[in-house]
Amino acid sequence: MSEKASIHDSINLMQERLAADGVSSIADRYQGQEKFRCSFCTRGLSCQLCSNGPCRIVPGKVERGACGIDANGMVMRNLVHKANLGLAAYIHHCREAARTLKAAAEGKAPFGIRDEAKLNWLAGVLGVSGKDAREKAAGVADAVLASLTQGAEEESVMVAKFAPESRKKVWRELGIIPGGPAFELVEASARSMTNIDSDYLSLAKLALRLGIASTYGALVPLELMQDILFGTPSPHAANVDLGIIDPDYVNIMPNGHEPFVGAALIEAARRPEVQERARAAGAKGLRIVGSIETGQELLQRYPCDDVFVGLTGNWISQEYALATGGVDLFVMDMNCSLPNLKEFADRYGVTLVSVSRLVNIPGVNVTIDYEPEKAAEQALALVDLAVENFRRRKDRPAVRGLRTQPILTGFSTEAVLGALGGSLEPLLDVIKQGSIRGVAALVSCTSLKNGPHDALNVQVARELIRRDILVLSAGCGNAACQVAGLATPEARELAGDGLKAVCAKLGIPPVLSFGTCTDTGRLVLLVTAVADALGVDPSQLPVAVTAPEYMEQKATIDAFGAVAFGLYTHVSPTPPVTGAPDLVKLLTADVEHLLGGKLAVGDDAGAIADDIAAHIDRKRAGLGL
Repeated sequence: MSEKASIHDSINLMQERLAADGVSSIADRYQGQEKFRCSFCTRGLSCQLCSNGPCRIVPGKVERGACGIDANGMVMRNLVHKANLGLAAYIHHCREAARTLKAAAEGKAPFGIRDEAKLNWLAGVLGVSGKDAREKAAGVADAVLASLTQGAEEESVMVAKFAPESRKKVWRELGIIPGGPAFELVEASARSMTNIDSDYLSLAKLALRLGIASTYGALVPLELMQDILFGTPSPHAANVDLGIIDPDYVNIMPNGHEPFVGAALIEAARRPEVQERARAAGAKGLRIVGSIETGQELLQRYPCDDVFVGLTGNWISQEYALATGGVDLFVMDMNCSLPNLKEFADRYGVTLVSVSRLVNIPGVNVTIDYEPEKAAEQALALVDLAVENFRRRKDRPAVRGLRTQPILTGFSTEAVLGALGGSLEPLLDVIKQGSIRGVAALVSCTSLKNGPHDALNVQVARELIRRDILVLSAGCGNAACQVAGLATPEARELAGDGLKAVCAKLGIPPVLSFGTCTDTGRLVLLVTAVADALGVDPSQLPVAVTAPEYMEQKATIDAFGAVAFGLYTHVSPTPPVTGAPDLVKLLTADVEHLLGGKLAVGDDAGAIADDIAAHIDRKRAGLGL
């Protein structure tokens, strides 16, 4: 490669090792693909849905596909297909969380009720009663499962319970209040087939409806249930980056987006007999090493110690983590395990295990489909595989001494309130005074499309805090900020004078680690609480969303959810929509008049931050601040 693979030194060191070993990395493969990118696909002007295709639209020459669809309809329908996939993934995750909560309530899973206060609150919101915590937990799980499959002609129970009244009024007027997310997904999939719905305005309303269904029907309940099971995040110190991998230990790396198997592994690894099993194989002990969003979920809730040692990084870091030669078991749950990992497993002595019936990649060694009732025994089976792997790889060369970054993590709505003395008033006061200009949620993937790994995520975060804008980070972009050192109290020195003073007073970083991409729901609840405290609609707040390195289908549905919620939503790289000028105008301008939110694009960190700051200043002026 001509430029560095990443802005992180650990990744670049491992890139050099891969080059020396003759193993291709994601950065190498990305560069190889750059020579052959299709301009029609880049602009969204291609379709492969039916046997008359693939079709391409050439403005001024071929204005419609074979079926007759125009550019606006083709591009918007392509976006709906991506949104459908994102919604499907979130529904699956929510259902797994509900199944796990139900099994825990019945005493059949190795998890208890960590946050009974949140259980009691959620049970009250959903109208669930019970004589004890277990009965309430079972009732909550059943209520969530039922809500997932409400008919699309009904109004979602979760939207009714959690969405602001001002938003529901707007959504009803536009006809975009969804029913249950599962049936919304069915209807959207049917509507976006060939020759059914080809009107870009209708499809755009459908995408917004799906975004609301995702946010309230899946993301909000799944994170609330995970809080009940594993504890609501609270601020604590932790460690990130590849240096947390010590080859002298048996290292199990849960990877994906669901914390259930990872949490079961931590519970198992805390047992003395499990640690002794590892030592009997010649290791110093056994450790759980978090990777991408599964690791982030664990990092938010579990303190780092000699069993759970932290987070390696986001999804692009996984190949580099395996290439250290210190990982024994790579445990793949739903989402973001790369299809080519067999080459890394064979080269660097790793056992690959799928723990989700959704996940299967070439060369996977073992499949153990997660079942809540069997989670304890499944965790012990995974331990056995890891120990046996260590016996085979312990004398192989491994990379040692890579960088470790201490951070402060574990922020949530409750944690923010706690840091403010139990009330939103101190936050509102510093916003009113201008010490904090506004708030930006950096909810991002990571991509190589607009520079080295994590470059734009970190640059945008730096530019925002320099302008006195507090950043709440979630998703793979959160790991970018963590590894870059922005999630530390010391990073306040990079902030503007107003934000710097607030951070110093409260002892918090200028970038608050808010968790994973599924914490979009948690962020929506926080913004709702602020709006309620001020007596305004969320669209009136000095708040914005940025995804400087959006990548996949879940990011697509999140963006539509944010716009529907009334928020200015920046995305980079530019989505494949530029071939449809009417649609571009709708998404980046006209929709703001309807919903208060809109999409914005841009790839320059300074310009992105300037635009967000200008938006925030307009909202401040509208509130008389």
